[in-house]
Amino acid sequence: MKRSEVRSKPLAERVVAALEPEDKAYRISDGAGLYLYVRTDATKSWELRYRKPDGKYSWLGLGSYPEVKPKEARQRATEAKELIAKGTTPRQHKKAQEQQAQTASRETVAALMDEWHVMKAKSVDANSLRKVWLSIQRHLIPAMGHEPISRIQPAYILEFFRQLEALGIHATSAKIRRALAEAFDMAAFAGRVASNPVRGVERFIESGKGSNYAHVSQQEVPGLVRAIDQYPRSPQVRVAMLLLALNGCRPGELRQAAWSEFDLDNGLWDLPAERTKKRRAILMPLSTQSVTLLREQYQLSGSFNLVFPNRNDPRKPMSNMAVNKAIEHIGYAGRQTGHGFRHILSTGLNERGYNADHIEAQLAHVTGNIRSTYNKALYLEPRRAMMQAWADEVYGMVDGASKVVAFKARG
Repeated sequence: MKRSEVRSKPLAERVVAALEPEDKAYRISDGAGLYLYVRTDATKSWELRYRKPDGKYSWLGLGSYPEVKPKEARQRATEAKELIAKGTTPRQHKKAQEQQAQTASRETVAALMDEWHVMKAKSVDANSLRKVWLSIQRHLIPAMGHEPISRIQPAYILEFFRQLEALGIHATSAKIRRALAEAFDMAAFAGRVASNPVRGVERFIESGKGSNYAHVSQQEVPGLVRAIDQYPRSPQVRVAMLLLALNGCRPGELRQAAWSEFDLDNGLWDLPAERTKKRRAILMPLSTQSVTLLREQYQLSGSFNLVFPNRNDPRKPMSNMAVNKAIEHIGYAGRQTGHGFRHILSTGLNERGYNADHIEAQLAHVTGNIRSTYNKALYLEPRRAMMQAWADEVYGMVDGASKVVAFKARG
């Protein structure tokens, strides 16, 4: 069919198929700015004529015929004119989508967790962060590290944590969940995801509370203390366990303690902020029994920087497994952990009616009060009296006596 024979528009498909080439390429209107471009070699394509922001006209290709039929060409033209009205073109829009896709492919869960790790390193104890990060690397990253954060849905999160639940690692699961929720909060506030898919998932999984912080009942404490006092394998580990029982400090804080932090003459432990879980300095009063134990330990490690040096390399702290392994050796596997001494102390002091604020200050719990956050010596003297009474009672457990007795020195 000759171009001159076309009588109506839009062009019927039979007309588009029948149009013949001429000596020169030509365009024939389909209406509303859409044209069919017919080349001299008989190939045909669709083009849209549109006005640019500068007022000049230009052409936009919409695909070749017969791959793109007339009806589809008109739909493409309509969509293109909508984009042009918004100040862009299909070509520019496609390029922007490709760039977004490339950005999304880089915005993976693994990359987001790397950002979270850098952020937390500024405010969290290095040893605590290292433990969480190892769990993230072991469980989270292999499962979803490669996934773009924009594709992560709550159902996907729930399935992942139910898999961890099936492994029975509830405490580890909770730490990963908190870290992942914080990371997605960071992404959500930056507009990188529409919402946080992790929030609320804890309602549908088991918490397994206390699985990593096992501790004996108050009635069992005397037997535990006597077993610790008789621990034969390592004088250093024995002293560490007793200090945990007397003071309720975190095992990592004690394990990494340096002699420079202690004023034994005045019975004080000045724990620096960079080594505490909450990143705030703590001034801990030491009972006379604690001072005696530390002086005993000084005979073993006083020539080193660390109070509890590693037996293979004294520049490094004692193994983080040493206390829990010793607890297993004395017959309390699954019933007591190093961290569990904090629970024993908290329960014991609360049952004896001590001031709750004094107990919380001793355990270095941040209450949100500005004074409690920045005053490391808060309630120091009441805490000293409280902890001395507790130490007297713990010492009295060694032989079941009600009076204070001295622990046997061990070398």
